[in-house]
Amino acid sequence: MTARPRTRLTLSALGAVAAVTLTACGGSGSGDTSSDAKASTSPAAPKGAVTPAEASKIVDAYEKVNSKANATQDEKLLSTVEGGQVHEQSKSDYTTFKTWSKEDQQDYKKPFTYTDREYYIPADEDWFAVKATASGTKTPGMFVFAKESKESTGTGAWKMVSAIYSDTPIPKIDTSNDGLATAVTPTTRVGTLAPNDISAAFEDLYATGGKKAATALTQTTEPAKSALKTYKERNDGNLSQYATKNFFAKTPAYDTTYALRLADGGVLAIVPTSHTSETLLKEKYRSAFTITPNDTESVYDPTKRVIITDTFQGILLATLPKSGKPSVIASEYGMTDSK
Repeated sequence: MTARPRTRLTLSALGAVAAVTLTACGGSGSGDTSSDAKASTSPAAPKGAVTPAEASKIVDAYEKVNSKANATQDEKLLSTVEGGQVHEQSKSDYTTFKTWSKEDQQDYKKPFTYTDREYYIPADEDWFAVKATASGTKTPGMFVFAKESKESTGTGAWKMVSAIYSDTPIPKIDTSNDGLATAVTPTTRVGTLAPNDISAAFEDLYATGGKKAATALTQTTEPAKSALKTYKERNDGNLSQYATKNFFAKTPAYDTTYALRLADGGVLAIVPTSHTSETLLKEKYRSAFTITPNDTESVYDPTKRVIITDTFQGILLATLPKSGKPSVIASEYGMTDSK
């Protein structure tokens, strides 16, 4: 997934993390066990699932395999290094690739690299995040790599599971824990919402124009304004005479949210999200008319029909301040089905 900025990432190491345990033993050479003989152990330093050097190798491997897979839209190969919500979006890229312009197709096939890497490795977690800028773009993004469970996959492989680029500056992440980041439980309320609440609030912008759950969000960010514009214009155009269009929140294909403590005490969250759009002929036209799907919809189902339901899988990047409303600073969606 490289023609779209969401998979082209680059990263730079912040520095090595060391974990050293020292044990000091005291006593006489004769094996004295009196009270004068003392032993002490220093507390173990916090430890992440990988070191920055190990994270770098994981990202390098992803970069090479992704570039190779994109050249021929080889989903099976890509699945060896990519999973989660971002892989749902990549699969949609591969599926709809033939509908793209020749320029976009050629750009997508180009090998890419990740530069300016900054690794954020939380203590005691099985994932890490990377802030990076992909080759060919100046827009930085946040990317999450997680280790698959050996019980569920049999491999224990590291895969990119989330990727989102942001035109809004990404705030500074707290790395005061011996150079490590601090993960935040997604159900933990931060200010007015928990990270796990962000998707429902954001999707309300599409579903109701922000009248319900979205009142808890800042609605002046570019992603929020774009969603509101989509809602307001949903029934504009020639088709509006014959059909109505509405949006409905949907459970994401992969619903794991990743959250990190910010240097100011707030939280940065990478959130999966999803919705459907439903275009339905008005009742008086259903006996004589059908809707013709567009080129992208036709890839999934070319049948003319009275209702077209498109599914979009997305990823959000949100900031949750200690007080005040959370803000979604970036959003990306891909159509993953149409029926």
